[in-house]
Amino acid sequence: MVAVLLTAGAWAAAADEPAARLPYTPGQAPKFWSVAAADTIMARWPDYSKAYFNAWTYVNGYELLGFDMLYRATGDKKYFDFTKRYIDQFIDENGDFQAVVNAKGRTNRPSFNNLDSMMTGNTVVMLYEYTKDPRYKKAADKIRRALDDYPRNDDGGFWHARSLNGQMWIDGIFMGQMFLIRYGKSIGDSAYCWDEAARQITVFAKRAQRGDSGLYLHGVFEPGHGGKTAAWADPRTGLSPEVWSEGLGWYALVTVETLAVLPKEHPKRAEVTDIFIRLAAGLKRTQDPASGRWFQVVDKGELPDNWTDTSGSAMFTYAIARGIELGLLDRAAYAAVVDKGYKGITQNAKINEQGLLDIYSACDGVGVQTNYDRYIHYKKSVNAKEAVAGFLWATAIVEKPRLEHARSF
Repeated sequence: MVAVLLTAGAWAAAADEPAARLPYTPGQAPKFWSVAAADTIMARWPDYSKAYFNAWTYVNGYELLGFDMLYRATGDKKYFDFTKRYIDQFIDENGDFQAVVNAKGRTNRPSFNNLDSMMTGNTVVMLYEYTKDPRYKKAADKIRRALDDYPRNDDGGFWHARSLNGQMWIDGIFMGQMFLIRYGKSIGDSAYCWDEAARQITVFAKRAQRGDSGLYLHGVFEPGHGGKTAAWADPRTGLSPEVWSEGLGWYALVTVETLAVLPKEHPKRAEVTDIFIRLAAGLKRTQDPASGRWFQVVDKGELPDNWTDTSGSAMFTYAIARGIELGLLDRAAYAAVVDKGYKGITQNAKINEQGLLDIYSACDGVGVQTNYDRYIHYKKSVNAKEAVAGFLWATAIVEKPRLEHARSF
């Protein structure tokens, strides 16, 4: 078994031996950053259930959607096979979820008491699309049913977790709705899926926009549902204090991906489209002209201790590129934003001495923080898991034309 080679600050996954190596040249840019990112994930974690804090996590699903992008662009079956090996550990022959031993030697049976845990269901639906194996549909149905009695605020916004009374987090919109929109497209219950995805996006927009900027705060707290008051919530508005880069990135991704499938005649399509277009304009306005990236607190780039975050920057690069691809954004107005974003995030990536890709200037696992200082001084990590996934998405979409061209030869 090939094991992860740990680099400074990287997540310490369980390892048999530090043997992971790839033939990329240290210090030199690879031909395709997206391929190098995926190759590195597979080399570090050949058993992907051992990669992160638990065997089944949102990060696995987030990264594996990038693998799906590469599979579609290149036709290389290694991306599909890696995904299938991971998911098949969790789903038995009857389509029931089963426990898997994680990197710490503990068992982890997927449960769906929070939105994060639903994210990887998108990958289950993806496997059903390719194989039509009914056990994937049965497993996806279990995740869909978990939303039937899922707790909400009075306006219909999902709580981030059943235990987080009244708390709606911006990242949860991505986690829950990325599953729903694919389920609705490929399995069924489409009317509910479209309505729910549009509702979650628009409900959050109504409550959490920062002025008229088109940018959104990290969290919303609604009292009256029992439990504790969120420490980060303004006592008057219930809002968190800042526009966090990665959180806003989740929202940008799910909004554009919802528009990729939301029917043109859907009654909320115009509203969701307007949210995305205003968000894109806000991102264009706040992109750092020097680095091409975006700041950890997106709308306060003028403050001297703020810094540019690779994770959110990758998400924004993808979302704007996807918006151009879908005809939602004018290429002439936004192509340069994508080009600068791509250059900016790849400047924060490096092939190390083992030929593996390392990604810098991002944080791992940031929750809703109570003030600006806590976002800015949150510990940075090399290969922060969300940054690895975001980097894969962004480079995959920007490099897609070249990947597809290479496939034709």
